[in-house]
Amino acid sequence: MKLEGLESLGLIERVNTNFDKVNRALERVGKDLTTARTILKIDEEWAYTISYHAMLRAGRALMLSLGYRPKGKDQHKTVVEFCSKVLGEEYRMLINKFHRMRQKRHKFVYEFDSPISKSEADQSIKNAKKLIDAIYEIIKGKESGLFKGK
Repeated sequence: MKLEGLESLGLIERVNTNFDKVNRALERVGKDLTTARTILKIDEEWAYTISYHAMLRAGRALMLSLGYRPKGKDQHKTVVEFCSKVLGEEYRMLINKFHRMRQKRHKFVYEFDSPISKSEADQSIKNAKKLIDAIYEIIKGKESGLFKGK
């Protein structure tokens, strides 16, 4: 993993790994996905936003499980970059979707002019599930001592 670059830029900092916090974050991620699926019926923009936040929480849990946290401004972007470095080339397309979701969610929340279709929101939930599953496997490997890095 090439995390030294993020660390030298001051985007991440080392912290003590706390698997109780990691597991609580993953529990919240599950609730977020359930909420996104439920709300999709009445508000696709918020379903999209919640699915993005589920990805973000999972990414932050991944960081914590590996002994890091984002630092400074643009922390959402840092989480995406961190996930990219840890998950590697195999997940590049999914990380690119995570990045685009970050941008679109930002426009929806702060610029009020980013409509999101129901099919796009539905796909965001599916993408979130894929990313969360990949992150979960890494965390569980780390927690059990099986993680070897990528």
